[in-house]
Amino acid sequence: MLKKHTTFRVGGFAEYFFIAKNSDDLVRAVIAARELKIPFFILGDGSNLLVSDSGFQGLVIKARNNQYKIEHQKICADSGVAVSVLVKESVKRGLSGLEWAGGLPGTLGGAIRGNAGAFGGEIKDNVVEVEFLDNRNKVRKFSNKNCAFSYRSSIFKKKSFIILSVIIKFQKGDRNKLSKVAKSHIIYRRTKHPLNYPNAGSIFKNCDFKKAPKAIKKRFLSVVKKDPFPIIPTALVILEAGLSGKRVGNAQISKKHSNYIVNLGGAKASDVKKLIKIVKDTVKNKFNLVLEEEIQII
Repeated sequence: MLKKHTTFRVGGFAEYFFIAKNSDDLVRAVIAARELKIPFFILGDGSNLLVSDSGFQGLVIKARNNQYKIEHQKICADSGVAVSVLVKESVKRGLSGLEWAGGLPGTLGGAIRGNAGAFGGEIKDNVVEVEFLDNRNKVRKFSNKNCAFSYRSSIFKKKSFIILSVIIKFQKGDRNKLSKVAKSHIIYRRTKHPLNYPNAGSIFKNCDFKKAPKAIKKRFLSVVKKDPFPIIPTALVILEAGLSGKRVGNAQISKKHSNYIVNLGGAKASDVKKLIKIVKDTVKNKFNLVLEEEIQII
């Protein structure tokens, strides 16, 4: 069952399931699925993901390509390497660039695909080159400028390209200072986020302050922060909408962080989807804000 492979602990069976132990495995599995006309999905660590109760009718490819090497001030890493590993290894060597990602879940491939960011940092700021499989089964490389990075998105997400490996650049820094930053972010997440329940991370993207109606800008002006451009924290919008603690089945909008939906035990994807709709409808009616999901729904 796919719920065993997602941080939400939600999801039905996959019709086919394959573990890609290296990038060659990943390429061969994708090409085979395409030639056989079988729908496929690449699964990393299963964070930021909601899988249907009916599972996935096709091939789920579990990316376990997790080799990496560090040379001077660069890391070349497979897409299946955990972001937490790269944070730890870079900080340990006094390399600055990923310390903002302390506590960030998921794999490097997922982080690149969705241009992951937190605490004012974004993964795009460190990318030199991305190797990927395109839709014609050709292995290609893009430099940073060709990746079309934007807020929580990239060309890989828009075009469904398969990320294989990434080269990340760093700057020399003070190991102790970098360690303190990374640890402070880990502690912040443990303190502020509902990590004691299965969850998929932030459900919605934060609200672009520039696109908000004038009345809403005035109402939330005191809480605007940069991430990386001025945003209104969606968690506070949901809280102001009176939805904290709202529950459907065993899925609940967290009382600790309103942009999280937690699995209280045995929650169904249908419960989560109903909550998502309630939040979007309520926020649209009350604040004239249109929320956009950050999680991927399969």
